[in-house]
Amino acid sequence: MASSFSRVLLSKRNAGILSLVGGSVTVGFLLHREHVSAGTPVRRSYPASAEYPDLRKHNNCMASNLTPAIYSKLCDKATPNGYTLDQAIQTGVDNPGHPFIKTVGMVAGDEESYEVFADLLDPIIKERHNGYDPATMKHPTDLDSSKLVSGQFDERYVLSSRVRTGRSIRGLSLPPACTRAERREVERVVVDALAGLKGDLTGRYFSLTQMTEKEQQQLIDDHFLFDKPVSPLLTCAGMARDWPDARGIWHNNEKTFLIWVNEEDHTRVISMEKGGNMKRVFERFCRGLKEVEHLIQERGWEFMWNKNLGYILTCPSNLGTGLRAGVHVKLPMLSKDTRFSKILENLRLQKRGTGGVDTAAVGGVFDISNLDRLGQSEVQLVQTVVDGVNYLIECEKRLERGQDIKVPPPIKTFK
Repeated sequence: MASSFSRVLLSKRNAGILSLVGGSVTVGFLLHREHVSAGTPVRRSYPASAEYPDLRKHNNCMASNLTPAIYSKLCDKATPNGYTLDQAIQTGVDNPGHPFIKTVGMVAGDEESYEVFADLLDPIIKERHNGYDPATMKHPTDLDSSKLVSGQFDERYVLSSRVRTGRSIRGLSLPPACTRAERREVERVVVDALAGLKGDLTGRYFSLTQMTEKEQQQLIDDHFLFDKPVSPLLTCAGMARDWPDARGIWHNNEKTFLIWVNEEDHTRVISMEKGGNMKRVFERFCRGLKEVEHLIQERGWEFMWNKNLGYILTCPSNLGTGLRAGVHVKLPMLSKDTRFSKILENLRLQKRGTGGVDTAAVGGVFDISNLDRLGQSEVQLVQTVVDGVNYLIECEKRLERGQDIKVPPPIKTFK
C-alpha cells in the first residue's frame, strides 16, 4: 500500500530499551518507509507448502484471500519487531467462522504489519471495507463536530448515545505482539497524558491490578469494566497474555468520557451519555480526542496514522476512523417487519443486542451503529447514524399509526 507512515528501525529488545528512556528519544528514531525493510527472515525446516494451513472449512476474510502463492511469498518475512505471518493469521486459522458475522481472521502485531504483509492485508481490507482499496485510496479524517447536522434524537425512542474509537501509540507493538515492558510503557504514556485533562474532562485512572473491590463493583454497575478476554478470536490472537498486567480504565468525573487501556487496542476512547443528544456526545468525543493527542505529543509521542489507512489499530476491521457511533433505540414494531434488515443494509447501519454482537434484543431495544469505518470521515459516519436512526424512528412512528413504510435507496459505497 502506498503510505508514508514512520516506523522504528529497532528490534523489540532495542525498542524496550528506548521505551525506558522516554518517548522523545523513541520518536527521534522514526524514519520514513523507504528506509525500512522487513525484519530478519524466518528460518524454516520445511517448505511453505508443508506449512500452509488447512482452510477448507473456514469462512473469514483471511481464508478467502490467502493462497498458497501469497503464503509462500510472505511466510518467511517478519516485521522489524519480529512479528510473522503465522502469528498474524493464527486467530483466523484457529477460528473457522462466526455464526453471525464474517470475521477478519487476521490481526496486526505492529504498525509495520500493514506494510510487510500488504499482499494479504490489502485484499482483506478491500473485502472488509466495502471495496476500499488501500493501495490507491486516501482516507479522510475530520474531527470538526460543528459540521454535524441535527443530532438530537427523539428520547421517547433513543435511550442512550455513544461514540467510540481506538488509538495506538507509535513505536510500540500492538496487543497481539507487545512485550510486558511495551504494554507497561503504553499504560505509563497514556495515564501520564490523561492526568493533564482539565475542565469537564478531568478524571481518574483505575488500574485493574490495584482497584479495590468497591471500585471494581462500581465500574461493573456502571457497565464500564472490561474483563479478561474469553473469546477465542482474542485469545488466539495473543491479547490475553499477562492479564491484568498494565490494563486499566480511566473516566472523567461525570463518567461521560472513558478510555480503556491495553484491552484489544492500546486505547479505546468512548464518549457516552443517557438520552438522545448525539450532537453533545460527538462534540465531547472530538474535543477529548484532540486534547489527548495534544497531551501525548507534548510528551514526545504520537498516534499511529497514515494517509491510506487512517488511524492504525490491531484489527483491520477498525482501520480508518475506528469509529462506532451507536444508540440504544426502541423499535418493537419495525424490528418485526420483514424489511427491517434491508432498511439497515441500505442505510449502512448494523444492529446488535444491547449486550453486544452475540446478544439478542430485549423489549425491542437494539444497539444501532454505523457499518463502515474506513474511507469516510468521523463526521460523515456520525451523520450517517444520525440520518439513519431518524429514518428508523420515523418508520416506527408510521407503523404505530398503521401506515406503510418504504425501504430507502442504498447509500452509495466504494463498490
